[in-house]
Amino acid sequence: MQVVDMHCDTISRLWDLKERGEEESLFENSGHVDVRRLQKSGYLLQNFALFVEKKKCADPWEKVLQLYEVYKQELEKNGKYLAPVYCYEDIGKNKREGKISAMLTVEEGAVCKGDLEKLQELYHMGVRMLTLTWNYPNELGYPNLDSDRGREIRSRAEDEEQAERDTVVKEYLNTPEERGLTETGLFFLERMENLGMIVDVSHLSDGGFYDVLTHTKKPFVASHSNARALCPCARNLSDDMIRKLAERGGVAGLNFCADFLVQKPVGEQNPGTVADIVRHAAYLLKTGGEDCLGLGSDFDGIDTHEELPGADKIELLWEALKQHGFTQRQLDKVFGQNVLRVYREIL
Repeated sequence: MQVVDMHCDTISRLWDLKERGEEESLFENSGHVDVRRLQKSGYLLQNFALFVEKKKCADPWEKVLQLYEVYKQELEKNGKYLAPVYCYEDIGKNKREGKISAMLTVEEGAVCKGDLEKLQELYHMGVRMLTLTWNYPNELGYPNLDSDRGREIRSRAEDEEQAERDTVVKEYLNTPEERGLTETGLFFLERMENLGMIVDVSHLSDGGFYDVLTHTKKPFVASHSNARALCPCARNLSDDMIRKLAERGGVAGLNFCADFLVQKPVGEQNPGTVADIVRHAAYLLKTGGEDCLGLGSDFDGIDTHEELPGADKIELLWEALKQHGFTQRQLDKVFGQNVLRVYREIL
């Protein structure tokens, strides 16, 4: 088993802990991802996202620089075990040297503040994937779940009877944002393709997805998104999106977050199961083919998954998919080969 995971929020979690005076390390920590666990499960490559929630910081650019310092320091401290990826050839080189590859990504295009020079600087820092939006509109486009709109809807829900409250909350969860990319967002797409930076449409509105499809030529990814047909949340991909992503040669990364796997009544606990992940994997494979599916755990950005509590237990998903009927070839593709194909073409 050779594991490639397109998304985790471990660096941002380590930064948050440090700010609270509860400092932990990338080598070993109490979260979902650390060097020790990656080694145990045979990871070839882990994407490390610098996640910025722009409404909770004074300057998103300064915040991403702070996160980058954490990433850089942890890579230096763990240089015996981890090595960065700047181009595709680095992955093979790192493997030959017995090291796990670390690829730097940014989750929230607002960190660039609409400035192409800042995008260029991110590239020089080693960022090779950009998630264009998170849960707020930004200079590049609109998200599929708008947290500001969600707060307004939840406020309305508090004044409703339970049945009506469920309907109001579903308005937030199930209504895709139709607005797409801005003119600035289109300029960013062009520059990213020229640089060799992977476009990530997870969190992006439906309109934004189709703008990316129209205005790019290379494959792109939905680094941590599931199937909307099985869990009707706007954060997931529609059948048409899955097919279009596959036709372009892109990949969707299975997200382990319980709320994006199965929809529960409002207020009911949603623990999530490996079986739920398998359902989405099978559906994505059936809808888009075996070349469009990868891993995008969202570890350290989601609540602990009861049946898949961290990177050291990823073999449980392999076995569950195998029991479901996934062939060896399909397992190899899902756990790494599909994502590596995209990286080989773009990096």
